[in-house]
Amino acid sequence: MSLFVLDTGILVGYIRGAGYAEYVERKFQASQPPNMAVVSIISKGELYSLAIQLGWGETKKNKLEELLRKLPLADLNNEQIIRRYAEIDAYSQCKDSTRPNPPEMSARNMGKNDIWIAATASVLSATLLTTDHDFDHLHKIFLTVAYIDQKFTASDA
Repeated sequence: MSLFVLDTGILVGYIRGAGYAEYVERKFQASQPPNMAVVSIISKGELYSLAIQLGWGETKKNKLEELLRKLPLADLNNEQIIRRYAEIDAYSQCKDSTRPNPPEMSARNMGKNDIWIAATASVLSATLLTTDHDFDHLHKIFLTVAYIDQKFTASDA
């Protein structure tokens, strides 16, 4: 069994029926038992915000609701996630004396929502599936990160 946290960009791909979402399903079988895909409560909020900001119509909003009904929600009301957030934030700023950064790494200003999503995946020991490189410096330090190029289609899997 593999556990996956789907970053917001991946979820948008599912809603839009994008080829890269089909790639995720074929390559990782993220929502096929015994595997499990999980949504961070942060991504849920980001998706609702996108729906408002981009003026999604009823069809797309219904797809959003259907997707969110299917996937378990990871809440932040968890002391481990809160502490991991602090660790990831300090590490990203190169200010964690207990976890030295590689010499070539400089401080990174991660979005706070991204830190919450990474902390959730880390505590759950889940692979984070994402369409951006904001999490690359955390790969194999706090969690496993799988970058999904939005150009991918099911045939690339």
